[in-house]
Amino acid sequence: QVQLVESGGGLVQAGGSLMLSCVASGGIANMEVRGWYRQAPGKQRELVATLTADGRETYAASIEERTAISRDNENVWHLQMMSLKPEDTAVYYCYARTLWASEYWGQGTQVTVSS
Repeated sequence: QVQLVESGGGLVQAGGSLMLSCVASGGIANMEVRGWYRQAPGKQRELVATLTADGRETYAASIEERTAISRDNENVWHLQMMSLKPEDTAVYYCYARTLWASEYWGQGTQVTVSS
C-alpha cells in the first residue's frame, strides 16, 4: 500500500524554523515530482515547493526566500522553512506525482506559527 507520511510539524514562534520530512513507502515507482502543499483554515490548498526528478525547484512566491526543498533519496524529502510568519500557519501536505501522472498525498502535518 502506497503511503506518504509527514513529520516535523508543530508550534513555533514567529521568526523560528521548522523542517518537515516526508517518507514514501509502498513502492512508488518513477516519481517525477516531489513536493509540499499547504492549506490554511478557510483557504484552498496551495503549492509551497516542488522538486522534479532532474533537480528543478519551484517555490510559492510568498515563501520562496524562506524555504528550501531537498531530498535524501528516492523516498525521503524535506521542506526547510525559516523566518516563519503567522500567515504560514497551515496543514502541510507531502505530495508525489509519477511519470504516469499518478498522484499521492500524505495526511498532513499541522504547522502553527505564533506571533
